[in-house]
Amino acid sequence: MVYPLSGQERPKPSRPTPRNRAVKLSPQQNFILQTVKSAVALSQPDPQDRLRVLNSASQVASTISPKYAAQLAKEGVQLETFMVANGQTPAVSIMASGRADCPSMKEFVHQLDPRFVFTAEQSLIGAISRCPKATLELVRQKTDAAIEQGTIAPRLLMALMDKSGATSPWTQDHFVKMFGRLPDATSEPAKLAAPDYASMYASLAEKIDQDLARSTGRKLLTWLSKMEASSQRSLAVNITTNALERALGKEKYRELLAGDVIIRQLVEAKGPPPAVTPAPEESASVLRAMGGKGTEQQADLRQLPPSLRAREAAAHGFARGIAKDKDSAASFFDMAFSAADEAWGQRAKLPKAAGLIEEVCEAAAQVDALDALRRAQRLEDPTAQAIGMIAVARVVAGRDTH
Repeated sequence: MVYPLSGQERPKPSRPTPRNRAVKLSPQQNFILQTVKSAVALSQPDPQDRLRVLNSASQVASTISPKYAAQLAKEGVQLETFMVANGQTPAVSIMASGRADCPSMKEFVHQLDPRFVFTAEQSLIGAISRCPKATLELVRQKTDAAIEQGTIAPRLLMALMDKSGATSPWTQDHFVKMFGRLPDATSEPAKLAAPDYASMYASLAEKIDQDLARSTGRKLLTWLSKMEASSQRSLAVNITTNALERALGKEKYRELLAGDVIIRQLVEAKGPPPAVTPAPEESASVLRAMGGKGTEQQADLRQLPPSLRAREAAAHGFARGIAKDKDSAASFFDMAFSAADEAWGQRAKLPKAAGLIEEVCEAAAQVDALDALRRAQRLEDPTAQAIGMIAVARVVAGRDTH
């Protein structure tokens, strides 16, 4: 899919001047830029993949060719606009990264259908953070329209309220509106967003009028009482009640509970704040990789699932590479890239597949950037190739800046 770029180049003057004369790139910079351009030229049929490539490419190219990086960012914003308009939440955001220019951000907001304010939440937060003069009032208008249609983006509202100030009429008016128009408590999106609503309440409860803190806190807790028990609900209840008690004081807080049996039962059943147990992360240890014999380690690695095998083999390849054991390093990198291909084929079950490709390619690039680039170019899927090539360029760019 092609997303045409708009704009015209300024006519070049007949005589170059020091200000506009082309800057000669070093060999390293030329390698970086050409690698990024080759990666961007590859096809990514999935818009999420394309946006990820554009986001990474614009970041790597920004210090070498700002004009080219701006071109990539512009395409990224156009793609982000397309995705949001079709109800897709972008996995990454050029807008949030701050690499899009203000006119592009303003156009994004201008085109946004208020129905998709929640989908575009991270993009809009990026817009008002980076370009408030160009976008803040527009984002407020879109948010107002979204609220009227029953769509609420709690993190965006929190960012807007922070820009407006806790005591501003706009903030207090929208604080009341939000807790008066909460979504269906039985829906899955509501359950996932419950801690965000609670955090928004907690951020302002002590800064607003006490009566307003009481009424909105009661509405929020009543809404949470209709929600199926879950760790998200438990977390939201704890955040809300702690903020409400601080805002009202212990005596008035107890009076509120005594006068509302539904809220009291909810609070009594809330229990302690749920322990947040992060999902176990696969990790590879370079120190562990530096011990043992290569043949024995490879035999052990073959028993691992593809994603962990790729990480462990890359760590072993890096360890052998810095020890100047070229043949052993190549053998481990052969295994790592093969496993990365296998893992990429299972990406529907592996949400961090792109990060895996980057990790393997970066490990190889630390040892030999040209060899790593060739390996990345031999990955089976064009999207994986592009992600890997940009990862190699990023490693070389990191060296070039030191």
